[in-house]
Amino acid sequence: MSSPVLTPATELASTNRTRHPNESAAYRRARQALLIEEIELRRQTERVAELRRALPEGGEVTKSYVFEGEGGPVKFAELFGDRQTLIVYNYMFGPQRERPCPMCTSFMSTWDAKLPDIEQRIAFVFVARSPIARLVAAKQARGWTRHKIYSDTSGDYTRDYVSAEDADVSGYSVFTRLDGSIRHFWSGEMGMATADPGQDPRGSPELDPLWSILDTTPEGRGKDWYPRLSY
Repeated sequence: MSSPVLTPATELASTNRTRHPNESAAYRRARQALLIEEIELRRQTERVAELRRALPEGGEVTKSYVFEGEGGPVKFAELFGDRQTLIVYNYMFGPQRERPCPMCTSFMSTWDAKLPDIEQRIAFVFVARSPIARLVAAKQARGWTRHKIYSDTSGDYTRDYVSAEDADVSGYSVFTRLDGSIRHFWSGEMGMATADPGQDPRGSPELDPLWSILDTTPEGRGKDWYPRLSY
């Protein structure tokens, strides 16, 4: 299927009639130039999403991973429920940590309210390396009610799909199930090695709206501020 012919971004931007009280001519020129770049960014985001959706089949999941859930042991295949797609978010709360990672906690707090929408289409679970009792206590302390949390007690899944060294790092992986076969679809693979100078390592797409919101402000993300567990 051929891609549609897109109207040039400059032409689309020229249709913009938005004006704000007391803005200068210099502001409007700069804002129109920015609008062109915003249109191009939206298009690039969609091109990347199309490429992601068009990935060839990923590797088959052949190991029998077992996790410890709030109701007892759960096999990997059971995490899908009745969905064909499963997202597994590994958060940084291993046994060596006194408290959960603030950044992971920020992500997960944001997603808590969106899970009812997300789960209309896919399954979404959260995995960490600490014992399940510890994960449950932290979940209750945050007031989360929708997260499906699991302990990777053996670390087998973590070593295969997050960190071969079993490091306490975050991970985001997508799996599909079709005709009884479970395959890996996509995982975030951007990190320190792919970060640009002067920027914190982050992936694409941006999974936490916190940063997208800050990107719309003159202060931006900053270079020395991160979420905290409490304020």
